[in-house]
Amino acid sequence: MRKLFLGAAALIFTGLLVGCNQLTQYTLSEQQVNEYLQKHNDYQKQLGVPGLVDARITLTDLTSQIGRAEPGKITLSGHADVDISSLFGAQKANMVLTLKATPSFDKAQGAIFMKDMEVTDYTIQPEKMQSVMQNLMPYLNRSLKSYFDQKPVYVLDGDRSKTEALAKKLAKGIEVQPGQLVIPFTD
Repeated sequence: MRKLFLGAAALIFTGLLVGCNQLTQYTLSEQQVNEYLQKHNDYQKQLGVPGLVDARITLTDLTSQIGRAEPGKITLSGHADVDISSLFGAQKANMVLTLKATPSFDKAQGAIFMKDMEVTDYTIQPEKMQSVMQNLMPYLNRSLKSYFDQKPVYVLDGDRSKTEALAKKLAKGIEVQPGQLVIPFTD
């Protein structure tokens, strides 16, 4: 009887510890961030050098890897459809991009932003567009940095869950762990 009681007490204690964890932080998975990005990403920009080259870039299929490639960073991968007009005429290209940034939590908005966003790698098809994109890359980098400084990759919404409502109210910052973002409620 005593062993049964101790076993039940251990189970209750374990349950309380798990429950307390939910009361001290909110964990956001890569999957949650990816689903949010699929619904809310609307990056579409006109870039270029007037009279020389003009490119309309639409970013699609963004996915995140949180804290895996580099501690404290989020890596985004995605595709971009590129429509280019230049002295050589109109052309279409497809890019695969890798972006890296530091997540930042804005308590007033309950939102996670990507700060210091930069393109770390890209490939473009057809390959003959490589030199054109190389010239446009500084403009694209600035544009993406500005976009992600203003557009969150996730916004806490109390209607999704009680824990998310609690996170929005009590959040004290953000921590990057492999595969997840942790929003602590205490310092």
